[in-house]
Amino acid sequence: MLYQELIRRKRDGQPLTRAEIEALVQGMTSGDLGDAQLGALAMAVVLNGMDLAERVALTEAMRDSGDVLHWDNGPVLDKHATGGIGDTVSLMLAPALAACGAVVPMISGRGLGHTGGTLDKLEAIPGYTTAPDLTLLRKVVGDVGCAIIGQTCQLAPADKRFYAVRDVTATVESLDLITASILSKKLAAGLDALVLDVKCGNGAFMADLAQAKALAQALVAVANGAGCRTSAVITDMNAPLAPAAGNALEVRVALDFLTGRDMPARLWEVTCTLGAEGLALAGLATDARQGRAMVEDAFHSGRAAERFGQMVAALGGPHDLLDAPHKHLPQAPVTADCVALEDGVICGYDTRAIGLAVIELGGGRRQPTDRIDPRVGFAEILPQGTKVARGTVIARVHAADTQAAQRGAKAFTAACQIGAAPPARPLILCRITGAGDG
Repeated sequence: MLYQELIRRKRDGQPLTRAEIEALVQGMTSGDLGDAQLGALAMAVVLNGMDLAERVALTEAMRDSGDVLHWDNGPVLDKHATGGIGDTVSLMLAPALAACGAVVPMISGRGLGHTGGTLDKLEAIPGYTTAPDLTLLRKVVGDVGCAIIGQTCQLAPADKRFYAVRDVTATVESLDLITASILSKKLAAGLDALVLDVKCGNGAFMADLAQAKALAQALVAVANGAGCRTSAVITDMNAPLAPAAGNALEVRVALDFLTGRDMPARLWEVTCTLGAEGLALAGLATDARQGRAMVEDAFHSGRAAERFGQMVAALGGPHDLLDAPHKHLPQAPVTADCVALEDGVICGYDTRAIGLAVIELGGGRRQPTDRIDPRVGFAEILPQGTKVARGTVIARVHAADTQAAQRGAKAFTAACQIGAAPPARPLILCRITGAGDG
């Protein structure tokens, strides 16, 4: 098949057959489909969409482009979020689920568009291996119960390549491509159950609730159709979820959370909600109420922190990361205050602008080959509802040099929305199951 003819057909709004989609995915994997063609295909899908049959075919073809794992024990459970700012949930939730009896081979991604990526965060930890071979992956999951890794050459390699091209061709915001990307690598991990955190708001790929529901319903329908018990929780992303944005800074937030030094309320609520849903889906809890009690106990007892420390050490990281993060996490040479320009209450943030500011600091990619500076970003971000006066420090920028720090502080200050009172906006918006809205 001529790739350009298939791209032309999709450009013109025609559906592709399963065989045609499989041929395109084979070309992604082999490299025969060039980057320019892959970008053109992505744009054609963004503009014209895919029907359900095409979406399922693309997901399954990308899943089958490499190995599909099988596990001797279980239940095998995972969580995935559709991109956000300050979203460190995976770092805490994977070990908590493992402490509750789940097997958690978490296949995660890098930053995409303006959002941060779990792998980029983990690579801020010296020595941590995000691409172990399957032998090491199986050993770590068998010994610890969880491993957070990336798409190795053996797991969903077509998606790994497609993901990088979409990141730099303005083709991230596609329901079809997001669905296939998320589920291909998740299903390649051999899951029994999956809980999805679909973000909604000015920092999400889906800005309004109708869009978020459509994405959640698409993900849930395709995943359940592929035999993986799946539901979705739609959560607010009109402000950073954690009080930090930037790779090493977010890892420090996760370590403080796990050790009980600091458990920010928004981060706690989303993490426990997702954990409760996942344990119920996997059959480890009779319902979400029991699941939540199990997750909360995993954190309060220290069992989740213990599993995280074991995972980091088993994948090459330092053994004392939890106890001495300052010894290991890289620190930016320059910091500067971001200050409020007026009196009032923090009503929210232009969260996408904060994500873009992290990229400008060097904490994200403009091109697939760009190297990330794990030190940079924003920390000590004040939450919504905080009363401030002119000159109050609302965050602290971490940068590679003074000029970058000044630009970052200016960008963050502009992204902070100060008014009379924050809007009444719930954090957990709704739940989507195979039967529809929950």
